[in-house]
Amino acid sequence: MLIERNDFLNQLFKLKDKHIIKVVTGIRRCGKSTLFELFQKYLEENGVKKNQIISINLEEGEYRHLKTSEQLYEEVVSRLTKKKNYIFLDEIQLINDFQKVVDWLFTKKNIDLYITGSNAYLLSGELATLLSGRYVEIKTMPLSFKEYASAFPNNKNNNELFLNYLANSSFPGAIEMPDKQSRNAYLDGIFNSIVLKDIVARHHISNTSMLESIIEFLFDNIGNICSSTNIANTLSSSGRKISVPTVETYLEYLANSFIIYKARRYDLKGKQYLTSGNKYYIADIGLRYYLLGNNNSDLGHILENVVYLELIRRGYDVYVGKVGTSEVDFVTYKNGNTEYYQVSQSVLDEKTLKRELAPLQAIKDHNQKYLLTMDYFPPTSYNGIKQINIINWLLKAL
Repeated sequence: MLIERNDFLNQLFKLKDKHIIKVVTGIRRCGKSTLFELFQKYLEENGVKKNQIISINLEEGEYRHLKTSEQLYEEVVSRLTKKKNYIFLDEIQLINDFQKVVDWLFTKKNIDLYITGSNAYLLSGELATLLSGRYVEIKTMPLSFKEYASAFPNNKNNNELFLNYLANSSFPGAIEMPDKQSRNAYLDGIFNSIVLKDIVARHHISNTSMLESIIEFLFDNIGNICSSTNIANTLSSSGRKISVPTVETYLEYLANSFIIYKARRYDLKGKQYLTSGNKYYIADIGLRYYLLGNNNSDLGHILENVVYLELIRRGYDVYVGKVGTSEVDFVTYKNGNTEYYQVSQSVLDEKTLKRELAPLQAIKDHNQKYLLTMDYFPPTSYNGIKQINIINWLLKAL
C-alpha cells in the first residue's frame, strides 16, 4: 500500500536537480524507502528514463556484497548514463566510510544524489564536516493522522479512525497487518531492530536489559518532566543500579535513533532555556502499547504526544513552556512567529477548563494561543484563546 506522503514529497520536488545532497532521515520503517519509490514514480511520469534512476537499498540481499565506499562507488559508476542520473542510496550508514562515496558522487556533474539513514549519526562527525553547506536534511516520521486516514477513504468516522491510529501504530507497514498478533510481531521487529542494530551493536552495549528498562520508563512517562538523575534513582531503587552519566548516554543513543524526542523547557518570563527537567515524547504510540500494554488511563499525555509530533511534522521548533509556577504544554517557533498550545482530553468540567486556560492567560503577549481537546463543539474563543477539536486540527491543511 503506497500512502501519499505529500508533505515530504513536496520537499523533494522543490530540491530536484538542485546541486545539493538530499539527506532523508527518520526512524526505521517510517517510510523513507517508500518516499523514494513515490519520488521515482514521479520522475518516470515526468520524462526521466528508468536507466537514469539508480536505486540501491543496502539492506536488501542483492547488495550484500557492497561493504566499502569503493565497492558502492564502482557499482553506481558502472550504471551511469550520459544523461542526468538520479541516485538513491538507502540506509547508506551500512557502508564503511560511507561519507567518502557521498563526496565522490557529489563531485560528478550529471548526478542528483539522494541518501537515507535511520539514525542521527548520518549527519554527525566527519560527514557533517565533509559536506558542510552541501546537503539538506529532510526529517521523515511515521504517518500523521491525516496520512493514516487517507488509507481508509471509505471510513468517514474520524473518531474511530483516530482511536485506531493510536492503538494500531502510525508505522505505514502496521496498516497492512491483519490482526493484533501480526501487528505486535511487526512492531517487535521494528523495536528490536532499533535497539539491537542501531544502539546495542553500534555502541557495543553489554547490558541490553538496562537499556530496555530506560526505554520502558520513558514510554511510561511521556509528557512528564524527567531528568537523568530521576531516571537513575528510580531504576536504582528497584534494584537496577545505574549511574547518571550512563543514563544520559543512553538517552542520547535513543534520541539519535529517532525512537524518542527530547523537548527542552523554556522559561517565558526569564526568557531562557532551562538546563534540567526535559520532557520526552515517542515516535509512535503503537510502540508504547506494544511495550507496556493497552492502557488508556493516560490518554491526556498520549494526546500531548500526538500533538507534539504533529507540530514537529509541520516544521515548528517546539519547547515546553514555563510560566511562573505553571506550565504551557508547547511553545512553538516558525518563520519568526510564536504560538502556544495547551492540550487536554476534555474541558467540559468548568474547573478543568479554568486550570487549562490559566497558563495561556498568564502569557501577556499577543501571539496566537490554542487549547486543543477531544470535545466536540464548534471552535470557541476565550479572550483570544482558540479552543479546537484535536482531530479537526490534525486533519486541517497545513
